[in-house]
Amino acid sequence: AEALHSCVGLLGIAAGSLLLAVHFYSSPRAAPLIPSTALGVLLLILSALLAYAGIRRSLGDASVLASLCLTLSAFWCGYGVILVLAGQGALPEPGDSRDALLPGLATLALALLLVALVGFLCGEPVLALLAAALALAAAHEVALHCGSSLGPSAVACGHLVVCSAGGYFALGRMLCFLTKGKFALPGTDPAEKKAQERGRGGAGGTNPFAAPGLLLNMLAAGVFCCRLLGVTHRLFLGHVPWLWAAGTYQIGICVLSYRAMDVLMATAFGFASILHFAAGYCLLYPAWQPEEPSVPTPFLVVFSLLFAVLALFLSLQSPMDGLYLLVFVAYCLALACSPRGFFAGGPQGVAVAVFVASAVVALIHLYNVRARAKIPTGKGAVKALLARSSLLKLREGPDLHTPYLGYSKYADAEVLAYACSVLASFALTTPGDPQAPLSTVVIPWVVVAGGILKLLGGSVAFARGKTLESSAFILYAVMWIIWGLARYGGLHGTARSFHAAVGVVAFVLFNSFVVFCSLFLNVAWFFYSLTFTLIAVSFLLDAIHALPAGYDVAATLVFGLVSFYCFLAALSSSTLEGCCLPMGGPVVRLGGGRAGATECLHLPARKASSVKRIADILRNGGTCGIPTDTVYVLVAACSRPDAVEKAHRSKRQAQDRPMSLWISSLKQLEPAKHLFTPLLWDFMEAAWPSPISLVIPRGEWVDFLGMKDSAKYVGTPQSVAIRIPDCSVTTHLIDLVGPIVVTSANPTGEADTTHHNQVYAKLGDKVDAVLCGGPSPENIASTVVDCTKIDSGNVGFFRVGLIPKSQV
Repeated sequence: AEALHSCVGLLGIAAGSLLLAVHFYSSPRAAPLIPSTALGVLLLILSALLAYAGIRRSLGDASVLASLCLTLSAFWCGYGVILVLAGQGALPEPGDSRDALLPGLATLALALLLVALVGFLCGEPVLALLAAALALAAAHEVALHCGSSLGPSAVACGHLVVCSAGGYFALGRMLCFLTKGKFALPGTDPAEKKAQERGRGGAGGTNPFAAPGLLLNMLAAGVFCCRLLGVTHRLFLGHVPWLWAAGTYQIGICVLSYRAMDVLMATAFGFASILHFAAGYCLLYPAWQPEEPSVPTPFLVVFSLLFAVLALFLSLQSPMDGLYLLVFVAYCLALACSPRGFFAGGPQGVAVAVFVASAVVALIHLYNVRARAKIPTGKGAVKALLARSSLLKLREGPDLHTPYLGYSKYADAEVLAYACSVLASFALTTPGDPQAPLSTVVIPWVVVAGGILKLLGGSVAFARGKTLESSAFILYAVMWIIWGLARYGGLHGTARSFHAAVGVVAFVLFNSFVVFCSLFLNVAWFFYSLTFTLIAVSFLLDAIHALPAGYDVAATLVFGLVSFYCFLAALSSSTLEGCCLPMGGPVVRLGGGRAGATECLHLPARKASSVKRIADILRNGGTCGIPTDTVYVLVAACSRPDAVEKAHRSKRQAQDRPMSLWISSLKQLEPAKHLFTPLLWDFMEAAWPSPISLVIPRGEWVDFLGMKDSAKYVGTPQSVAIRIPDCSVTTHLIDLVGPIVVTSANPTGEADTTHHNQVYAKLGDKVDAVLCGGPSPENIASTVVDCTKIDSGNVGFFRVGLIPKSQV
């Protein structure tokens, strides 16, 4: 699969370079072979292909090819949009195309040189050659636009070199994939690379997506660097594709960083994407308004404070990255001090510092991901310093980001979601001009921060099993987007309507339910949802012409402060051992005085220690929900009749649905083999392990399993259902405990349980622990076969489940 993803990425690079080579060879003609619009669309398609290849490679291992694919994908995306704009006449002036392309091309040349340098240092010469050739082609194109004697043929030659190198590497990987490693061209054998990687060591917990994210910060900063240095004549519409491509890909890098369990860098990339979108919108704004947009000063001071707090916590994990974020603190303060915002020289000067710092830190991240000897980032010194402190202790270990309800592929995104609430609320305090629709205050800061990135936080919370939090985040995001667009799209002026009021009332009702549910979560969430009600009420009063003077500012300030506290609490709890800022316990506890006395354990099934703890609980008379080869089940140890009786009661087991018996191997029945007919024994050997339960005649063999008084709860007086599951976790548990009594993990008559979250939701405190394995591999229960008359040549079916009759 890795070889196949490499082929996709390399063929995408070769195809894009071939298109650009043909374009530049034919550009001296009156009519180029590939029109600008067509070339732009093709580059956009290839950028999507490269992004897919880069993501798939990065999920497998940290590779220079992954960074190359992701970086080139972002640049070709911006390049493609600019070509489409030029082809459609949106850049009419003679120098517009030149000014639009130069910042991205210059940044691309430097970024790819960094990738090439790391490729040479880390023993990937073919990829290094590929990156260097791409950088050379970009540099030639910069020289071409700057009036050098170099013609378009030089640019085309550079792209042909890329096409040749990429084609060679892709062909080698494809041959290796098709021949299953028996044949590979020199320098393209994945087996050799894996051996080298084992010798160098892995990434060691380093976020492989950090370097592409830092290179995207270079791209956005490069637009303003070129203007300050006089390379471009003005900031205008043509630069928006670079900024918005950086912002869009930065959101993707943010999600992938959550996938890499790097909460702090993911939050930093989310913050950076907001800046990129805001900068792009400010450059787009003069296209329909004659004046340059203003930037809200109080809001940017708050944004710089968020960056500073994040830098402080990030410096505890990596001082280098923490210091890097201080450059963004200076950037936000420079924007706050300049009435012209992104158009002023002060912020553009800080953008140069952002560009240089991003290049240096990106180089260090690229090198440290691949090299055995790491460039020190100060992490060891901070660890040694904190080891002497009794107050501060960093959260570390494999379970650092494990949610309470088991395993998740993503780290917690609540830090970013709370920060977006702060940004959106403080942006809304800025008074807007009703005659200036789509103000620069609300679109980038409220809609992007409070809406789009909050949707991201809600999606990640849902993936981690946080149903209430995800519902609230998504609801608030929709509210920010709709009201932000409507308020500054004309509704805030004279066009307030009854329909808007009805819509806001619906949001208030929904949020009332969230407030009620948050009573059972914690105090901080209760106040967080309650203060958002104040925001919604201000929207409602505004829609019906009844908003008191200053109420909206007061409501947004209160919600912003509560959100800031939640931001600090989530940040400290994700970084430090113990929650430095408490979120509080539930305001109301379910179950009266007994609530909270015992807490159901949720243990990840992928850990052997978890299975051992479940075994201890079963041996001590507990009942547990566990994953199987079909759906989740409730189990108790046969050796504990009290536990079996408890499972029977908690399930409200119907008489016509008796509990079944599970073993881990037929060896457990070997002492009683003489009590089974040869045909039945052979059938059991052929059928198991599998999702097939066999109902067999009850006999003396039951006593050989040590069931004692548990036998009366299992099966019927005439027969017993028995099975060996085809699940290594379950059979290992049975090996530790002995035979277990099993029933479905849901009250009788309800649907089967297909996720560990549902076990506790359906059975509550009647279950002592849940072994969390995520979604069930199947949504269908086992097939139950009647073998009581098998010796007469007949089998029946009580239930046809996962295994069809024909297979039985």
